Amino acid sequence: MPQQLRRIAILFLTFISQSLFGQQTDFGSIKGRIIDKDNKQPIVGALIILSNTQISVKSDSLGFFEIMKVKSGIQSIEIRLLGYETQLLNDINVLPNKSTFQEVSLQEGIHNLKSVEVKSFKFENNRVTPISSYSFSREEISLNPGSQGDIFRAIGMLPGVSSSGGIYSAIAVRGQGVRDNVYMVDDIPLTEVGHLEGNSFFNDPNGGRFSIFAPRVIDNAQFQGGGFGPEYGRRSASYLGLGIKEGNKENAIIDGQIDLLGITVNYDGPTKILKRTNIFLSARYQNFYGLVNLIGLKDIGLPIYGDVILKTTTQLNAKNKLSFLAIVSPESYVRDIDNVYADKKLNLLYLPNFKRNKIVFGLNLRTLTSNKSYWKNVLYFTSYTSNVKVGKAYPDADTLGNLNNPVISYNENIQTQNYAETKFGYRSLFNLTINKNQKLATGIEMDLLNLNNERILNSNDTNFVYRPVDLINPNLKYQPIYPQFVNANFNNTNINISSFLNYSILFGKRISLNAGLRYDYTGFSNQYVISPRLSGSYFINERNSFNFGYGIYFQDPVYSDIADLPGSSKLKMEEVTQYILGYRKYFTSDLKLTIETWYKSFDNMVVTPVNGTVLKNNNGTGWGKGLDINLTKRLVKKIHGQFGYSYIEIKRNDHDGIGEYDFAFSQPHQFNFMLSYKATKHWLFSMKYRYATGKPKDNYIIHRDVLNSNNYLRYSKELIGRNELRLPDFTSLDMRANYNFKFKKATMTIFVDIVNIFNKQIANSESFNAISGQNYYDGLAIFPTGGMKFEF
Repeated sequence: MPQQLRRIAILFLTFISQSLFGQQTDFGSIKGRIIDKDNKQPIVGALIILSNTQISVKSDSLGFFEIMKVKSGIQSIEIRLLGYETQLLNDINVLPNKSTFQEVSLQEGIHNLKSVEVKSFKFENNRVTPISSYSFSREEISLNPGSQGDIFRAIGMLPGVSSSGGIYSAIAVRGQGVRDNVYMVDDIPLTEVGHLEGNSFFNDPNGGRFSIFAPRVIDNAQFQGGGFGPEYGRRSASYLGLGIKEGNKENAIIDGQIDLLGITVNYDGPTKILKRTNIFLSARYQNFYGLVNLIGLKDIGLPIYGDVILKTTTQLNAKNKLSFLAIVSPESYVRDIDNVYADKKLNLLYLPNFKRNKIVFGLNLRTLTSNKSYWKNVLYFTSYTSNVKVGKAYPDADTLGNLNNPVISYNENIQTQNYAETKFGYRSLFNLTINKNQKLATGIEMDLLNLNNERILNSNDTNFVYRPVDLINPNLKYQPIYPQFVNANFNNTNINISSFLNYSILFGKRISLNAGLRYDYTGFSNQYVISPRLSGSYFINERNSFNFGYGIYFQDPVYSDIADLPGSSKLKMEEVTQYILGYRKYFTSDLKLTIETWYKSFDNMVVTPVNGTVLKNNNGTGWGKGLDINLTKRLVKKIHGQFGYSYIEIKRNDHDGIGEYDFAFSQPHQFNFMLSYKATKHWLFSMKYRYATGKPKDNYIIHRDVLNSNNYLRYSKELIGRNELRLPDFTSLDMRANYNFKFKKATMTIFVDIVNIFNKQIANSESFNAISGQNYYDGLAIFPTGGMKFEF
C-alpha cells in the first residue's frame, strides 16, 4: 500500500508541473447555491454580498448565484434574506482564473429582527442542537497551531476536551475516555479514526497519534461536548460530525502539502467522464524516518502510515443527490533491537511489529420527498484489521543502563494477535418540517458486525508493575503472565438495531424544545435499551440565551473487549446520564461566549478486575461534574482565536475493594488560549497555549531484586493506591508561521509548525523501568514540522 500511495503522489506532482504555467490573472469567481436548512429546497432572492465591497448578487429561481471578477485570496460572503438568519462564509479561497462553488444552508430566524440582525457562521447555529455546539471551517482547522491540519488536534482547544498533547491527537471529553465519542463521517458511523495507537494492541488511554484525515480534507466539523440528540447513540461522551469536502463543480483545483513527514495531495473538481458528477480525491503518505533522526528519537522505532480518500457527488436530478465515499488507511510500526540499543536508558524493551488497515465504503442518497421534507439513505461497509507481533529484549545492564554484556538477547515473538472488525450497515433518516415552528426527525439503523480475534501468548511473560490482588502467588513481587490470562479465540457475528424519534417545537419567539427517544439493541450484549433525550433554549433576546440538556446515553462495549472475552461471557452496555445547563451570548456576529455546567452519573462501566489479563466486567460506577467557559472569535478578517477554561472532576468506583478514585481524565483545571493574526497579505502568525492539571496516577512502592538473582537485577513496582497521586501538570506552547505568495497560477504557503516550543517534557502517562527501578514519562518533548502547501 505505501508503494501505491507513492505512485499516486508522483502522478499528482507530474500533473502539477504541467499545469502551473499558463496565462495568469489575479481574479476568479464565486458560484454557489442557497438552500433551506430544514427542507433542502432552493431559496430564491437571497442577497449574497462580497464582504468589504459593494458587490452583491441575488440567487435565481433554482437558488444559484455567481459573483464575477473576485480578487484572488481568502474572501468572505454574507447571505441575507428576510425571515432567515444571515449566514457568513468566512474562508473561501479564490484562485486566479478559477471558480469556487459553495452550497449554503439558511435557517429560518426565530425573532422578528427589529433592532439587531442575527448572524451565524456556516454549520454553526441549529435550534435542534443548542447544547455544547461548536463548528470549525476548513481554514480554521488548517491554521490551528500545533495541529498540522488535524481536526482532532484543533478540537483539543475546546472547553471540556482533554488532549494528551505531544504527538497524540485523540480527544477525551468531559472526563470520559477517548473511545467514548460518536464519530460520523458523511453520516457513516466510525469507531476507528486514528493512526498509531500508543501500545501494541488496543485501548491505549491516550488514543491514536494522528487522525486518518489529511489536512484540508474536512470541509466542516460540528462538535457537541454533550447533550446530543437521539439521532446519535452507542457512544456517550460527545458527538463529532465531519463532512468530507465535495469536489468543485466548476473546474479542477489541486492543493497539497510537502513536509518533514511526507506528502499530501488533493484533487478537487468535476469529472470528465460522468456528467453532473464532481470528485474529491486525497492521497497522503507519511514516513517518520527523517523526523526521528532529525530530533534524535531513533529509539522510538519507525512509524509509517497513509490515507487515500475518494468522494464523488452526483446530482442525479432535481430531487436526488448521490454521494460515494471510500477511505483506505494503512499503517505499520516496527521497533527492532537496533532501536533498543539507541535507547541509552533502556526504558522500553518491547519489540512491536504491526500492520493495520482501515477501510470505509459508503453510499449516501439524499431525496427531496416534498417541499417540506427530505429522506437520507446511507449504505456502508467498514473494516478494521490488525496483525501484531510483539517481542521483548533482555539486556544485562546495571541500574544506569550501562550494558554488562554488549550483546542484548531478545525474543521477537512473545505474543501475536490477528484481529478484525467487519461491519455492513444501513441508516435511513427522514426529516419533516411540519410548519415554521415544528420539526420532526426519525430514522432507523441496522448493522451486521463480525468480530474475529486470535491472540496467542507464545511464551510466558513477566509484568513488573502489579497490584497485590493481581498475584496468584502472594510471595512473589512481580506478576507472571501465563497463556490462560491472555489467549483469546473469538469469531462471532451479531446484529445491532437502532431507531429514533426527535420532535422540535418553538413556543412563540423565546422558547425552543427538542424531545426525543432512542431505541438500541446490541447483539453481543443481547440487550435492548431506551434512551430519553431533552434539550432546549430560552432566548432572552437575539444575542442572549439560556440552554439546557438532559439525556440517558447507552454505550456499546469496546469491540476489542468483546472479542477478548472468554467462553460465553457477555458485557453489558455502559450507561451515562447527563444534565447540562448553559448560557450563550453573541457580542458580535463573530464573537461568542459560552458557559456551561454539567453533571454525569455512570453505571455498568466496563472495568478490568485483574491487570495484565483480558478479563472484564461491568462493576464500575461513578459520577462527574464540571464547568466550561469559552470565548470564540471566528475567522473573518485578520484575527481569530479562542479562550477556554474547564473544571473537570470525575470519580469512579470499580467495586473491587479499593473504593472511589479519580478517573484517568479527571483533570480539575484546564486552560487554553489560541490566537491567529494575519499581519500582512503574506505573513500569518498563530500561537496556542495549553495548561492542564496533571492526570491521576497510582501510588506505589518499589521492590529491589525481585528475581533474587545477583546477575540479573530487576526492580518491581507495587501499586498500593489507585490514582492517589498526579503526573506533572501539562503545559505546551505551540507556534505556527505561514508565508503566503503566488507562483505563476499557484498559491503557495511555506510554514513552520512547532508543538511544545519550550521543549518541556510532556507527561502523557508514567511507565516503569525494571532495570533502573525508576519511573519515566511516556510523551515527547518538542515536535517540529514544516513544509510547503500549494493550491492552483
